[in-house]
Amino acid sequence: MLSFCDEGARVKTAFYSGQVVAERACAHGMNSVLKWLLRLFVFMLVLAATGAGLGWYLVSRSLPDYDSKVRVAGLDAPVRIIRDANAVPHVRATSRHDAFFAMGLVHAQDRLWQMELTRRAAQGRLSALLGPRTLELDRLVKTLDLYGHAARSLDAQTPETIATLEAYAEGVNAWIRHINAKALGRGAPEFFAFPTQLSPWTPTDSLAILKMMALRLTNAAQNEVRRAQAALLLPPERLPDILPDYPVGAQNAPRRPTVILPGTDRALAPADPVDPVLAAFGIGLPPEMAGASNAWAVDGTRTSSGKPLLANDPHLWLAAPGIWHLSSLQAPGLEVIGGALPGTPGILIGHNRELGWGLTTANADDQDLYVERVNPNNPDEYLMPDGSWQAFGERSIRIELPDQSPVTAVVRSTRHGPVLTGKQFEADRITPDGHVTALAWTALTDDDPSMTAVLELMMAGSVEEGISAASKAVAPAQNVMLADSNGVGMVVAGHLPRRAPNSLSQGRVPSSGSVAANDWRGSWPEDENPRVLRPSGGAVANANNRTTDAPYPKHISFDWARPYRIQRLEKELTGRAFHSRDGFVALQNDTVSEMARSVLPLLARDLWWREGTPAETDPVRRRALELLAEWNGAMGQHGPEPLIFQEWMRALTRRLAADELGPLFDRFEGPRPLFVERVYRDIDGASVWCDVDKTPDVETCSAIASISLDDALLRLKRDHGDSVETWRWGEEHVAIHRHTPFGFLDPLAVLFNIEQETAGGNYTLLRGLSSGRGDHPFRNVHAAGLRMVLDFADLDRSQFIISTGQSGHPFSRWYDHLSELWARGGMISMSMNDEDAQAGAVGTMILAREEE
Repeated sequence: MLSFCDEGARVKTAFYSGQVVAERACAHGMNSVLKWLLRLFVFMLVLAATGAGLGWYLVSRSLPDYDSKVRVAGLDAPVRIIRDANAVPHVRATSRHDAFFAMGLVHAQDRLWQMELTRRAAQGRLSALLGPRTLELDRLVKTLDLYGHAARSLDAQTPETIATLEAYAEGVNAWIRHINAKALGRGAPEFFAFPTQLSPWTPTDSLAILKMMALRLTNAAQNEVRRAQAALLLPPERLPDILPDYPVGAQNAPRRPTVILPGTDRALAPADPVDPVLAAFGIGLPPEMAGASNAWAVDGTRTSSGKPLLANDPHLWLAAPGIWHLSSLQAPGLEVIGGALPGTPGILIGHNRELGWGLTTANADDQDLYVERVNPNNPDEYLMPDGSWQAFGERSIRIELPDQSPVTAVVRSTRHGPVLTGKQFEADRITPDGHVTALAWTALTDDDPSMTAVLELMMAGSVEEGISAASKAVAPAQNVMLADSNGVGMVVAGHLPRRAPNSLSQGRVPSSGSVAANDWRGSWPEDENPRVLRPSGGAVANANNRTTDAPYPKHISFDWARPYRIQRLEKELTGRAFHSRDGFVALQNDTVSEMARSVLPLLARDLWWREGTPAETDPVRRRALELLAEWNGAMGQHGPEPLIFQEWMRALTRRLAADELGPLFDRFEGPRPLFVERVYRDIDGASVWCDVDKTPDVETCSAIASISLDDALLRLKRDHGDSVETWRWGEEHVAIHRHTPFGFLDPLAVLFNIEQETAGGNYTLLRGLSSGRGDHPFRNVHAAGLRMVLDFADLDRSQFIISTGQSGHPFSRWYDHLSELWARGGMISMSMNDEDAQAGAVGTMILAREEE
């Protein structure tokens, strides 16, 4: 077959009758084609380079410039903002108004995209930006009317708090105006992907972010639904096995029989898959993924310096950028430093010159689900306790969507609260036909001065003043850890529902809304909340453990974090006569699992006894048992033992519970150590779980442990090979800081997400929570995004760290500059002295009045 040149040569040869002329013509034709191809290639390169250059120009315009002078309207006087060596802003102002104005400005400079997403989530307006994927989140937020409650709670704040909120909002808006005036790339590169205009920031936006945080930190309604579902399936004596009460101390309330209304066809259906985008906003996650934290403090009698120490590491979802932002504010009558939530003006965790404070989730049972009977003759009414029918309250909601018609609906409410619809809190699973379910929650109130509590805590000068300030908080309920130069203390802050002694549900399962005994009687007086003030033992600690032995109804909750972290804390705090700042830093990074030390011998005792016998012929199994026999329970990232143990626990839970729980098992999947302890200690006959219902044989607990180990090793060999020594916990326990929304798009995730191998586990002080489910069961998705250690011997050498970086700009050097240090357990010093802030500072921004 002739080529193009062959055909050309034939024609030319016939015309000129000369072979040489034909060859020259062919070469000329080929050269012409190559020249045009080369020109096209060069043109495409130039076009791509031009596009990349234009893109980088637009993106780089929004990179934070920390060394500049910016003229803005609204200031009383110029403000100086020193960015220290880690880009932490140190605001120096001549008035409190200007200090909080500057705080709003630097938050917007660093985290404008994050602030916009958080605000939209609290408003129920995410879908207008991100599309139908977030529709259910918007529907839930609008059903609860979080933004409406936030707007109305502005009247509950003090005049000083309102002035602070307004000053902060002015600063945010000043930066937005500066971006528009100077064409600074819309403030963040993410905005180029979304054709949206930024609306001005308002004080209500900041209050709504606190409401949204309260939603993410409670799991009470989810616990009720899960307990109700399990109660429909299991005999009453087996329910405490899979959902055990807090095991330390005597039972603090008599159990009532679990009263469940007739179930629905969906009650025992498998759980719906969780959309990872919704999970990034805390929706659809299992109850274990709500907030957690560690905090402890010792007074001067227990330290090497003679002055108190305080440590805090709040455990929340991981994201890129992280949810925390570090800053320091100084103005007349105001000196404070620590961690804040971008979008709010308060230092939630930090210290001033006299007082330090930290937070842990109080695990308060602050929600109840009420199943309301609908009038069969009039669906607009529901049943009251006196037998009469009451009309539902109604209001309309509207959810905007891009390029689609808006979604509209009518939200109904009862005397208990808003009526839930669809899959909200999975209440549909336990709502019988002819009924609806309403939510009562302490956060659904217009009388909520929680922001005032935050700001007054920042100004408090002693433990007593801190407790007084915290008493104004409503939701989320928190344990506030406090220290001043003379002592330490802790108080449970937030409204705690006051249930009737004769409540049929005690708040543990959904309640009948037409039974008066199930109603709340308001909240307990704040001065009756549990507290510890300057204890004689010199120490106080909390790891989301039970904070009171008071019986129901003053019990706060039936559902607490598992006791292993507090056991470790108590052991380490009492094991030393004196503590130091560096010792507290090391304790925050402690990886020893008291859970593993407690549970492993129960599972492996028979297998260790058989080790080396002919029964143990598998070299991988034999080596795994040898390693576990020598293991001290430390969840280090470089060893195989944590991985073997965690996978064994995961497989064991499935072997023990999957047959009994059937379609409900996915709600309990993953390591459940208290359940395993009850089974292997045969508490109240719990060893019956070892017998597989569907076989004629009676399986022993020892046999199930052995089979589960085989299951675990089979999976680990498949994924990591046959050499046990090469298995590493850190390879699977990877911390995922995911960006919204680009971190969910595979081509872009590598640019926007931040990942590190980490140590620790679900039950260690260095807590890194894994779900135990799915294809990546041990990914670290919920951890201490902020760590703090305060030393009152020298507060300006106190230690802080956040999990990513100060900037939310993905192409900034400050986007992830602290992430590797965080993963290694390191910290940075943060001082309120100007000399320290200026040492190695990366820039100083001057905010000048516009007219100057």
